[in-house]
Amino acid sequence: MRFSVNRDVFSEAVSFAVKLLPQRTTLPILSGVLIETNDTGLTLSSFDYEVSAQTKIVAEIEESGSILVSGRLLADIASRLPNAPVQFATEDNRILVTCGSASFTLLSMPVEEYPSIPEISGQSGLVPADEFSAAVAQVAVAASRDDVTPVITGVQLEVAENHLGLVATDRYRVAVREIDWDSGEIGGGDPITALVPARTLQEVGKTFGHSGNISVAFTSKDDRELIAFSADNKTVTSLLIKGTFPPVRRLFPETTENYAVINTGELIEAVRRVSLVLEREAALRFTFTIEGLVMEAVGSEQAQASEKIDALLTGEDIVLSLKPAFLIDGLNAVRSEFVRFSFTKSENTNKPGPMLITAQSSKDQPGADSYKYLLQPNLLLR
Repeated sequence: MRFSVNRDVFSEAVSFAVKLLPQRTTLPILSGVLIETNDTGLTLSSFDYEVSAQTKIVAEIEESGSILVSGRLLADIASRLPNAPVQFATEDNRILVTCGSASFTLLSMPVEEYPSIPEISGQSGLVPADEFSAAVAQVAVAASRDDVTPVITGVQLEVAENHLGLVATDRYRVAVREIDWDSGEIGGGDPITALVPARTLQEVGKTFGHSGNISVAFTSKDDRELIAFSADNKTVTSLLIKGTFPPVRRLFPETTENYAVINTGELIEAVRRVSLVLEREAALRFTFTIEGLVMEAVGSEQAQASEKIDALLTGEDIVLSLKPAFLIDGLNAVRSEFVRFSFTKSENTNKPGPMLITAQSSKDQPGADSYKYLLQPNLLLR
């Protein structure tokens, strides 16, 4: 194999290919990046049996072939090469990389032992890249980080007619967002659900956020259910999480008569200040009245804090106990000047029902997007 390629184009392609590779793997072969050349250019691929990444770039091919090389090492080298064309050549089981005055000799890995990259041939549709990226960032924050229950470490994608829904939960909160979906080949068929690992989906959102449209395809082969995201000559595939996602949508109230509207930025800063005295995992006490919102934190005998900010309350006074980190996650995801807290009730008077957080474009005007964040308050400390 022998080829030359633009340094910046090559560096970006290697960075994309290795981004989803596991930091550690029991199979060293899976830490490699597969480089293949043909008459049309250069293809770089990575695969760890769960997630794959593949991208195609333009290169000057002198001699076709395929090589497998350590992905992390190649990415480190590519990011630090001088500003000159990159030359690749193979010699026995070694790879020679030359760029300007710099040269490297790398050991190649056995290509024949590398697994085949998944092929996607199932149903597909299109989503606007910017909306999809924003929706993933808003929803994935609520996915669980505890691998003990894999089914809630993912984001559930729900395709129905011309909409794509994204749902995530970690049992303490639920995040939901709807975006446009161009059914493409699906053509308004049966609804489709896919439970995608949150980490993978977040990387897809970041990578394809400025790509115009993203093609999303679903396929099932040999008892393996996959989803693929493609844009700009890049494709990411992911094995879906098996299991039944909890029916969390039914937790959202249809209407609420008791709610408060608050300036989002002021609330975030106040929560951060007051929570400075809290011990880890402790909650803040929120008291909503017609006069505003009072936040109180009791950290220890040496430190307490409180702060009052403006809040426009409709309905009854209410007292809640909320974890600051979970609340700030929801407030950051809302992305609007004002936020609306809608309060629900439960049969236990000492435990208020879930609190719904939605966007407000002004004190009296709801936000435009469909983002909803449901947060379960803690038991009140009397």
